[in-house]
Order: sequence, then C-alpha cells, then structure tokens
Amino acid sequence: MKKIFLLLIVATSVLLAKVNVAVSYPYLAAIAKQIGKEYVHITVLGSAKYDPHFVVPKPSLLSRLNKADMLIINGSGLEIGWLPPLLKRANNGKINPGRVGFVDVSQVIDMIDKPTAVSRAFGDVHPEGNPHFNTDPHNIIPIAMLIEHKLEMVDPIHKTNYARNLKKFLNQWYIFLKKFDEKMKSCKDMKVVQYHELYNYFLKRYGIVSVGTIEPLPGIAPSSKHTIKLINTMKDEGVKVILQDPYHEKKTANFISKKTGARVIVLPHDVGAIKGTDTLESFYSIYAEQLCN
Repeated sequence: MKKIFLLLIVATSVLLAKVNVAVSYPYLAAIAKQIGKEYVHITVLGSAKYDPHFVVPKPSLLSRLNKADMLIINGSGLEIGWLPPLLKRANNGKINPGRVGFVDVSQVIDMIDKPTAVSRAFGDVHPEGNPHFNTDPHNIIPIAMLIEHKLEMVDPIHKTNYARNLKKFLNQWYIFLKKFDEKMKSCKDMKVVQYHELYNYFLKRYGIVSVGTIEPLPGIAPSSKHTIKLINTMKDEGVKVILQDPYHEKKTANFISKKTGARVIVLPHDVGAIKGTDTLESFYSIYAEQLCN
C-alpha cells in the first residue's frame, strides 16, 4: 500500500510539473502561452523596450537558461551577439542546438533578403536572411505549429492538450487574419521609408513599397550625405510615410519629416514594444490602424 501511495505521489508530481520554457523575445512568449497554457512556465530573456540585436547578457539570464527544459529563439542570427556565450555558461545540454529542447523558429520561415555576399562593407547583414519575420502576422502560423510539435516531444504526457490548444489558437488566428488582411487592402502600393529594414516581411505581404532606409546600410548610423539623398528621393517618389521603430534615434526621422512633409509613424517591432501592444492581436492591429486609416 505504501509503495502504491508513493507511486501515486510521483505520478501526480509528473502530471502537475510545468515545462520551463525560455524564449528570446516577447512575441515568442505570447505564442508559447497560447499553446502551453497551464502546462508551461515561460520566462522571457529579451525586453521589447530595446534593440533585439543587443540584449544585455545579465547573470540572471544564466539561471533561467540553466533551469529551462526548452529554449525558443527567433534565429536567423538575431541572437548571435548575446545568446551563444550565455548558453555555453549555462551548461544545460537539454537546450543546446540540435537537442529536442532547442527551437529555432526561423527554420519554418520562408526567409527573404538573403545577401549574395557577406562582408562588413555591406553593414550588419544576416547571412541567413532578414530576421524580422515576426512583422508578418501570417508567419505566426508555422511558428505556433513548430512550438506545439516541440512541446509534444519534450512533454508527451500532455500531447493531446497541446494539440487541442494549437487548434483553438489557429482557429482564432485565422479569423483575426481575415479581418486584418481586409483592413490592409487600402494600403496596397503605398510608398514608405523605414529607418532599418525591420518591416520588410510586413511590407511584402501587403504590397507596400519601401523606397529606402534612413540607415545607409544595416546597423550604420545615417550620414548627412545619405539623409539629403533620401529626402530628394522621397520628394521625387512622393513618399509621405516614414516607419520608425521604438529603439533607434528619432531625430533623423523628424528632420526628414520637416523637409518632406511625410509623417513619422512609430510601429512596434515586438509585442509590448509600445503602449497598447501587449497581445499578439494588438501588436499587429496597430500597424493597420496607423497606416491605413
């Protein structure tokens, strides 16, 4: 009887134990929460308030990685400047690249902007392609499916729960996408300038034309010569919108706005990056609200 009682305790502990999931960025946490629900405990490594390329590798992140059963990253080199040293020091074999607990969501994305050559002369380029694919709401679908698949592998006991949560989430997301896509139709063929090539996936999805960038090259601060050239291009092309992210300096965009009459629109790069974008739906909705109204 004692052995049976102990076995019941162990079995109950296993059923109630949560999967510790570490994610590199908030949008991944928002998706994982929808799939994992009460069976996962999620910790976010990077803040939406800062440049995703440069997360400060604080010691507190080591303990989070050390305890993780699963690590979900954006991939495509976005975490290359800060995550590898932390992974090495965390010494957690469960979440190393190639293991079941390591999830690189870029692997299920049709990448764009792949450079034909990799050189510092071209700025801060990503060999695998543009890593900012989360700006396209349609990319949420394959990412959610991958996360669910990996959760099933890490925690097979709750396999049916994850599958059910995924189905419910996708049904809701398809409804959201239908409405969102309809709103975006009025923005087709709009011409914009962006600070960084942050919104390319979003722009490509909805037929919006990026005429240029405030950065002369990725990761390179704008020069006076490049800024004047961009102003002239915007006047020639009739560009009336400048897309500004929350973490780059805004002085240059405001200067260009005064010279061209274009309005500066600050769009979030991640869930929670600006006020009122704490959910996946609100994160994307603000794109349509700011651009197409």
